[in-house]
Amino acid sequence: MEKSLPIPDREDLQKLFGPYDRHLKAVRQATRADIVVRDGHIRIRGTADAVQRAYEALASMLEILLARGEIGARDVETLLKTPTEESAEKGDLRGFLPGQIFRRSVGVDPKSEGQAGYLREIDANDIVFSIGPAGTGKTFLAVAKAVERLKRGDVRRIVLVRPAVEAGERLGFLPGDIQAKVNPYLRPIYDSLNAFLEFGQLQRLIDGDIVEIVPLAFMRGRTLDEAFIILDEAQNTTSEQMKMFLTRMGSRSKIVVTGDITQIDLGPGKPSGLVEVQSFLRGIPGIAFVYLSKADIVRHPLVQRIVEAYEHRHRRK
Repeated sequence: MEKSLPIPDREDLQKLFGPYDRHLKAVRQATRADIVVRDGHIRIRGTADAVQRAYEALASMLEILLARGEIGARDVETLLKTPTEESAEKGDLRGFLPGQIFRRSVGVDPKSEGQAGYLREIDANDIVFSIGPAGTGKTFLAVAKAVERLKRGDVRRIVLVRPAVEAGERLGFLPGDIQAKVNPYLRPIYDSLNAFLEFGQLQRLIDGDIVEIVPLAFMRGRTLDEAFIILDEAQNTTSEQMKMFLTRMGSRSKIVVTGDITQIDLGPGKPSGLVEVQSFLRGIPGIAFVYLSKADIVRHPLVQRIVEAYEHRHRRK
């Protein structure tokens, strides 16, 4: 079997393979695939499993490289781990899940008709797209539903995903390894989760692989069963990334995709995957689209006025 990836420019190729081809050697060793550069492509040959694993690892490495301008040995090591290796490394802490980790006082009460409809659609469908302006509770309510289903035992884990693209900034300018680099982008998800957990419990859930908070690039090649999966800031996914994410869905899983299509930070010429799916996924049984508006904003009253001001400015343009 053979697959190929188009080669970026020479400088990016050197960064992708690492100093003295260290990253390339790691992929070869982990997958047992034959990888060569020829005719403007990275060509991968071997058994079907070896080729697929090497292709997915290299594609994710390239995506990370293009997002933040560099890729380190720890990033490559993380991408090459098998699910068995990840479970053995993190251990199994599911035994402590019932009981003391959740706050009893936090409820999931909608603050508007739009929010109530959003929660109903999550209950009724396996994939829900929630589109609306800042402050409408898109992420918070999705996290609340994920925690609710985890408590009931309907799912075994929560996976929270974000594209590492924000306001034109690149992760390469931030210090630290991949986890340190993506933390600022994932902070809103941490905050939403902490609202439902007792102090200090989030890290226990992460260590136990019950909660996973991950950049979108690390989703390639995975299948997630019995999981509640949330893609936040989905307006910043490309068409290819959106397709890759939606096809990660396994059995007994639920997906909620949230985003604000008025705040797209993708580069010129890159259409938003969240905008595109509205035209061809609507009407499929099990998939719902929810549109929240400024009437559903539950933050400071000024937030609603700010949204209205920007809408007025846009209409005048």
